[in-house]
Amino acid sequence: MTKKYKTGLVLSGGGTRGFVHLGIIAALYEKGIKPDVISGTSAGSIVGAFIAGGKSPEEIYSVFHKGWFLKYTKFHIPVDGLLRLDGLKKVIRKEIQANTIEDLKIPLFVSVSNLNRGIVEYKNSGPLGDIVLASSSIPILFPPVKINDEFFVDGGLMDNIPIEPIKNDCEQIIVSNVTPINPRKNFKNIIQAASRTFYMCVKANMQQVHEYATIIIEPDTIDNFDILSIGHAKELFELGYNAGSNAFKNLDT
Repeated sequence: MTKKYKTGLVLSGGGTRGFVHLGIIAALYEKGIKPDVISGTSAGSIVGAFIAGGKSPEEIYSVFHKGWFLKYTKFHIPVDGLLRLDGLKKVIRKEIQANTIEDLKIPLFVSVSNLNRGIVEYKNSGPLGDIVLASSSIPILFPPVKINDEFFVDGGLMDNIPIEPIKNDCEQIIVSNVTPINPRKNFKNIIQAASRTFYMCVKANMQQVHEYATIIIEPDTIDNFDILSIGHAKELFELGYNAGSNAFKNLDT
């Protein structure tokens, strides 16, 4: 049976490790393949929104690599979260010529966790900036985002590798996972401990991911990079590019 899409791309959450996604996509483009549909959460939803909006991996890199996390993130008194992503929506509005998800050039699904209902939702319509912001709001670190009288947080809380909304619609699915949970010895501060705790709680359905994915990319040395570190954008991009180049050697174009 003919599938709706040729190539689907799934992008996990993972903070500043999202630069790995960009390298992987750059390698995919070099292969002559562009995704026909994208599903992402948290950092993956940010990258996915920009790609779906028509930006190249290199253009996205240039937007975010110069201290983007601190530039668009602010510490504040921790009433509802330790940090605020005040500038993220401004960047999205400035750089992407789409107000809603359905206005994007490539279909996009964004996973968000609905705090009111206690469920994961996969948004493929609605206000782009608000939904991507909600998908990127790691609990404790960032406050919930209110959309239509309901509160949402990071989609990775309930599905950090959101293959679900596209699993039956693609001839081939490429998964980029930048948050495998491997042993770690030390934690420098409460932010690192809180973010680590969050990803330990993530229970991605890996059986489903392995069942439907054509390729799963998890760079071997990804754990060397903290999810909130802003000083390794180039290394992360190159790590993703090299991993993607190796993974796509036999990919059907």
